[in-house]
Parts: sequence; structure tokens; C-alpha cells
Amino acid sequence: MKKQRLTLRAIIILLIIAVVTVSLAATDMLISRTIAENTLKEQEQKGLTLARLVAQEEEVQEGLAENNSSLVQPYAERVRETSELLFVVVMDMEGVRLSHPDPSLIGEKFQGDDEERALEGEEYSSRSQGSLSPSLRSFTPVYNESGEQIGAVAVGDSLEAIEQLITESHLIILSVSGLGILIGVIGAFLIAGYIRRQLHGQEPAVIAKTFEERNRMLQSVREGIIAVDHTGTITLVNEAGQRLFKEAGLASHPVGMKADEFLKDNGLTRILKTEKAELDEDLRINHLTLLVNRMPLTVDNEIVGAISTFRDKTEVNLLAEQLTGVKLYSEALRAQSHEMKNKLHVILGLLRTESYDDLKTYIYQLTEHQFDETERLTQNVKDPVMVGFLIGKLSYAREKQVALTISCPMIIPSPKKEEMKHHFITILGNLIDNAIEAAEESPTKQVSVTLSYQDQKLQIDVSDSGAGISREHLETIFTKGFSTKGDDRGYGLYLVHTIVLELGGTMTVDSFANSGTTFKIELEYEAKETDNHD
Repeated sequence: MKKQRLTLRAIIILLIIAVVTVSLAATDMLISRTIAENTLKEQEQKGLTLARLVAQEEEVQEGLAENNSSLVQPYAERVRETSELLFVVVMDMEGVRLSHPDPSLIGEKFQGDDEERALEGEEYSSRSQGSLSPSLRSFTPVYNESGEQIGAVAVGDSLEAIEQLITESHLIILSVSGLGILIGVIGAFLIAGYIRRQLHGQEPAVIAKTFEERNRMLQSVREGIIAVDHTGTITLVNEAGQRLFKEAGLASHPVGMKADEFLKDNGLTRILKTEKAELDEDLRINHLTLLVNRMPLTVDNEIVGAISTFRDKTEVNLLAEQLTGVKLYSEALRAQSHEMKNKLHVILGLLRTESYDDLKTYIYQLTEHQFDETERLTQNVKDPVMVGFLIGKLSYAREKQVALTISCPMIIPSPKKEEMKHHFITILGNLIDNAIEAAEESPTKQVSVTLSYQDQKLQIDVSDSGAGISREHLETIFTKGFSTKGDDRGYGLYLVHTIVLELGGTMTVDSFANSGTTFKIELEYEAKETDNHD
């Protein structure tokens, strides 16, 4: 059976109660002892003071000189009653009493066996029991005018009374301690409740488990993550972030550093000031380009920090190109399917009208045209994926009723690197789509594509008969999100331009009003060694 753990609230309450109880118990012990000692000292001092006053009284000295108790007894009793003492005894040098609360004991020897030192001229206090109850006794000698000792005075206070006084003081301390414990218990409940609210009702074990789970989540994602607090100090960098920073030539463990000191153009300190998110921004760190998202962290409507996620833009671009290629393949297949459907409708119509000679001619022309188009591309473009893509674009252009011509004056070999196919499809696919869209609105509706390869360089020219691009837009057509064709557009040319720059290529645009647009791109293109270029 699993042992049930105490809750954090119960632990805090028990701990505070234990600490308060132990502290008050120790305090009570120390204070009680101190009070007891101080009370005894005060009573001793009080007794000695009264004994001195009695010893200096003329009636007492005269009574001792004449051995006359009638002079001493009345005065001694007045002092005893006024001071609320147990006894005030005046004795001669033989220890014989001249005063006593019990008159029948006057004339008898002092009892307690602690008076000898007083009769020898010493002043002191002691504890003993004589004819009365145990008492605290204070002794002082009595001298006559010539300085000769003639007796002694003993002043006694009941030890029971003193202990009662100490007990009463102790009870007050216990009452205060009990009140302190009660306040401690109430405080323990309040503190435990406050801590529980701050922890949102979670127990430490649950918090620790949640923290470990969240930490593993942060460390497991492929995107780099860096976070700062409200002062701009880095508080978190996950493993992916450390790897990217190390790859960029920066410190891989920047936690505790100021973000501006670690990376000058980090953007997080700006987020702390503007309190506005920045999405899909480019960040260049030495040779590495990152795609960055930055967000402010808000708790109770207060900015407590900022967080940034980032990823190698090369990986993002490759993924985008692959998705673009899939989209282009899909559009090509759809266009070919639509075109084939239209051709089948023509064939079905000729069959129903029994126009067999026309049907024969149509099928012959169709196969010859398809064969010539495919044969021309397969002879000059050696990569089957690229050929399939170009054939798909021809079908798409026919569907849009645009005349697309693709010329390859020389053989285009297969690329050595597989990702170059994706680059080719992304670049040419976006340029052809834009050209077809522009040519649809022109009278001639023509698009021409020229591919050439020489000295390990691939030249791509795409021209259309559209309305052209205005001069004011020529400088912004490669900006991400810019488009004159509506929302959710403006990413094609941005992606083309980004890829060309990353591959170290060049790109030029020639466009004139009502004269169409021509894009010219030159790329480094390493061919497979097995391809024959002759």
C-alpha cells in the first residue's frame, strides 16, 4: 500500500507550530529561571535593607543595651507587619531573642543554626527553618554608638510566599506563551494558505514533476528557444538553441548573461519596450541565417520577460520548397487530368456522331503533339522529375489558355545534389505561375521559358506578354508578403529571391508598361558525373 504523503499545507503548519512551541518553551524556561533568581535576589536585598534599618534604630540599640525586650518588640512587630514579613527578630550576643512574632518565644535562643556569622559581625542571607516555616533570612549586626557589636537582627520572609510569587510570574509567562502558540497556529494556517494560493493549489511533488515535464518539452523541440526576464537577462536556452548558437560561433551557454551583451541584435530587449510580437523575422548571425519569432511574456497584465523561437532558415526554406514542389506536382496532375478529360469528351463526341475519319485524325494529331512535346523535353532535360514538372506546367498553361513555350538549346543535366531539384521546381514553378497569371490578361497570352547550361551554370529566362510591373513596385516585389493581387499572397517571389541569394546566384528583372516582364536567373549548377552532355 502506497504511503500517503503529508500535504505542503500540513507540513508548513506542523513545522511552524513546532518551531513556535519549542521557541516559547525554551524562552519560558530561561525567563522563569531568570525571574526566580531575580526574585530571590530582590527579596534578599529587601531583607538586608530592612535588617539594616532595624539595626540602626535607637529603640533597638537601647533595648539591647538594657536587655529590655519591651523596647524592641513593639518596634520590630510594626516593621514586620508593615513589610509583610514572616518575622523580625532582634537577638543579643548570646543569640537570645528580644523580639518575635510569637511573644512566648522571646527570651529563648534563636533557632535555625545560621546566626553565628551575624553574631561575629557579618552581613548575609541564608535559607533555613526555625520556629516558623522555612524562610529566606537576612542577617545584619547591631552596633552601639562606640562601635561595639551588641547583637544582631534577623529578618525572614516565607519561602512559600516567595515561591508563590515566582509561580504567579511563571503563570503569566505561560499565559503569554500560550497566546504566542495560538497566534503561531493562526499564522501557520494563514501562511500555509498564502503559499498554497501562490502555488495554485499544487503540491511540491506535482510542481517538480510538472517542471521536469515542461523542461523536457522545451529541450525536445527542434526549434531553438531563448527567454529573458524583465531586465533583459537570459534565463533559458534549450538544447536546440545551444546547438544553433554554437554553430553560429557564439557561446553555447549564455544563461545569466545580458541579452545585448550576448547578441547585439537579439530583438528581445526591443520586445520588452514595445510589448509587441515580431513574427517570421530574419536574423543573421555570422554565416547563419535564422527565422525568428519573438513574443512578450505577460503575467497579470505585466510584462515579465520575452521569449524567442528560432530555426535555421535553410531548413525552413528546404521544407517550404518541398511543400511548394508537392503543390506544383498536384497542380500539374490536376491540369493534365482536366486536359485529358476535355480530350476524352472530344473523342466521345466524335464516336457518338460516328465521325470515324475525324476521330482518327484527331487521335493522330493528339499523339503526335504529345509525343513531340514530351520527346523534346526528355531529350534535353535529363532529370525525369524536372521533365515531369515541365510537362505538368505545359498542361496547366493550356488549361489557362496561355501559350507556353519551353526551349532548351542545350542539354540540362541532372543535378548532383538532390535539393537542387527542389530549388529548380520552386524557382521555375513560381516564375511560370506568375507569368501565366500575368499573360491571361493580355491579348496575345504568351509565356516563354528558356533553359541553358554552360560551365556549371544554369540560366533560366522567363518572359510573359502581360502588362508589366510598375516602376514603383519593382523595388518591393521581393518583399515578403507584398502583392497587388490580394491577401495571403506575396510569398512566391520572396521565396525565389531568397533561394537565389542563398545559392550565390544572380537575378535581374526587366519590365516595361504593356510590354511584359522578363526574369533572368543564373545559378551555380553542378551536374551528375554520369550524365552525357555531348
